[in-house]
Amino acid sequence: MQSFKDSILKLITETSTNLPPDVRYAIQQAQLREDAGTRSALALGTITDNIKRAEENVSPICQDTGMLTFKIKVPVGANQIEMAKQIRQAVKEATQLGKLRPNSVDSLTGENSGDNLGEGVPVIHFEQWENDYIDVRLILKGGGCENKNIQYSLPCELEGLGRAGRDLDGIRKCILHAVYQAQGQGCSAGFIGVGIGGDRTTGYELAKKQLFRSVTDTNPNPDLARLEEYIMEKANTLSIGTMGFGGNTTLLGCKIGSMHRIPASFYVSVAYNCWAFRRQGVTIDPETGAIRDWIYTDDAVPADAKEASAVEKAEEKPGGRQVVLTTPITEEQIRELKVGDIVVINGLIHTGRDALHKHLMDHDSPVDLNGGVIYHCGPVMLKDADGKWNVKAAGPTTSIREEPYQGDIIKKFGIRAVIGKGGMGAKTLAALKEHGAVYLNAIGGAAQYYAECIENVDGVDFMEFGIPEAMWHLQVKNFAAIVTMDAHGNSLHADVEKTSLEKLAELKEPVFK
Repeated sequence: MQSFKDSILKLITETSTNLPPDVRYAIQQAQLREDAGTRSALALGTITDNIKRAEENVSPICQDTGMLTFKIKVPVGANQIEMAKQIRQAVKEATQLGKLRPNSVDSLTGENSGDNLGEGVPVIHFEQWENDYIDVRLILKGGGCENKNIQYSLPCELEGLGRAGRDLDGIRKCILHAVYQAQGQGCSAGFIGVGIGGDRTTGYELAKKQLFRSVTDTNPNPDLARLEEYIMEKANTLSIGTMGFGGNTTLLGCKIGSMHRIPASFYVSVAYNCWAFRRQGVTIDPETGAIRDWIYTDDAVPADAKEASAVEKAEEKPGGRQVVLTTPITEEQIRELKVGDIVVINGLIHTGRDALHKHLMDHDSPVDLNGGVIYHCGPVMLKDADGKWNVKAAGPTTSIREEPYQGDIIKKFGIRAVIGKGGMGAKTLAALKEHGAVYLNAIGGAAQYYAECIENVDGVDFMEFGIPEAMWHLQVKNFAAIVTMDAHGNSLHADVEKTSLEKLAELKEPVFK
């Protein structure tokens, strides 16, 4: 069992730090499709750079290492109780090594367990089979994309698409709507798994199960294969693009499964996954506990993959102007910025997520935030031998969760810039205009890219909230992000959503009978 635990630790580390070949291939193809010099091209370039850095550093691709879900097939007679114990121990060790962020939070007390263990986590599904080896598959699905999962009960009315009935065409409309509603908040371009039928619970289980398929496989059901191909074509005409910046690629993969249902219920469940599609698997010898083979290998990638990856695009220069700002930032500097500008920040910034925003509504800040920058980020942090904090991963989290608080906090503390991903809503946009602030969209999932911009950790407050939710004070250099909401009332996110809704409506007419 010691060897089995070590094998699981290797699986966790590989899943967190190294994307499998089929996922890399999908991202490479997206790069080739994107127009040079666009915001989406810039984002895809950063994503590719981040993937390489994570592999080289053996550090998390994205700081949100998410909910661990194991799917395990075992021979008859395998001791599943002992295996589960060893899996939990491997999860604990991976967290201590900084391969996972401590993400397990008590729903009643808000307390972070600190080791990714807790009631119901990690998720472990066992299944017996008649083969003589163990098959272990793991997916790390972060909160940003998990929050964009969606379930439809047919028949229903869908924005832009009208009525979706209990047939293949109604299913088509649900899937298109699922891609539309995610926008850039799920770190597009993304992958989706779809479950047709079942009940509320099994429908979502079936949807997530589809994410364990190879990106390049073909559905054995001809109707579903046709639907997958259709969705891949049409979803990429919505022009949502990478990070919701607009562009030619919105969806990188679509896998659909179906199961029986009861007559009264017809569910279509969609599991959305970000570009950082961290899914891996191994086969394990039940006698020794050692890894026999890795499941997602180069065999799953089309023959032209090497040719595609070898294509060198011309150096891509983003269209927006570049502005360098050093904190604290003045209102005059902010008022000069417009949507599309690339801002490079030097100086002190402060992380802040859900717990901090809620706290600051009724309390003072432990540091002066006037002219400051709040970064929506829950980093992966480790102490070195001297007790000094080091940043292991530090990409942005989804900002829309802070919409109820952000405008009031900008006003209360004089904040000049908010960094996050996916954009924010009307209340925040109004506050940016009234008080002179901007929203900067960093590249979601680019946790290694941004970690290398952090030169020092000056301190931390509110450690009682847990590492992801604490307020970290970070000295940064050459930290780049794009203005997507400015102090003049302009929002790229609102523009892209409007445009994509218009394109969605063009797909309203029935296709599948």
